[in-house]
Amino acid sequence: MRKKIVAGNWKMNNNKSETADLIQALKSLSFSTDVRVMIAPAFTHLAQAEELTQAGRIEVLAQNMNANDSGAFTGEISAKMLHSIGIDKVILGHSERRAYYNETDVGLKQKVKTALTYDMEVVFCFGEELDQRKAGSHFEVVQSQLETVLFDLNSTEWSKIILAYEPVWAIGTGETASPDQAQDIHAFIRGLIASKYDEDLAKDVSILYGGSVKPANASAIFSQPDVDGGLIGGASLNAEDFIAIIQSI
Repeated sequence: MRKKIVAGNWKMNNNKSETADLIQALKSLSFSTDVRVMIAPAFTHLAQAEELTQAGRIEVLAQNMNANDSGAFTGEISAKMLHSIGIDKVILGHSERRAYYNETDVGLKQKVKTALTYDMEVVFCFGEELDQRKAGSHFEVVQSQLETVLFDLNSTEWSKIILAYEPVWAIGTGETASPDQAQDIHAFIRGLIASKYDEDLAKDVSILYGGSVKPANASAIFSQPDVDGGLIGGASLNAEDFIAIIQSI
């Protein structure tokens, strides 16, 4: 049975002491066993975060990784490196990686395969741009992204996949998909999985919403039947806001 998940993507924020302070503020939080809470600090603080969260239920994931095990890839981090410090989860395909670093679905497919080789859990991000939403092609865009990257996985491998739908037009803009809009596309995504695999697998996959989730709108979005939580950006950098979002699920 799928879990509810709230994952905080801290992006390129927080130095070492700020990371520790935020984790300490979150460690006192109690939440249902049906809920998973994750944080994605900067690469430089992953080992620190893993150590600080060992005694609790907060999970640590990386914001990205390279598809190769090693080599002349200056500035990159491999799944092998992450695995060596106890990190077994990674965000792949975030819209900012796609937009600023030209990541493609073809390249992301290889990253996903590498992560699964190391038995890592993948939070796979996907979603449409504003012009695609306005043109009414958002369903086709989402379908193409999922089919290209994930639909050649076998059903067993899907146990390591968490989906994160990101309407790109709602990330960092203050705009948010309405609860009905979020539900419509989440239901569509679950239907795609059911048609490719089966209903049981579709029901087991957690599908998160990512796009300007805040304490004021989290409950309405999370209450939709096919929305299983959120990938939270800016609001996860404030302990009070992040805790409020977690408690709203």
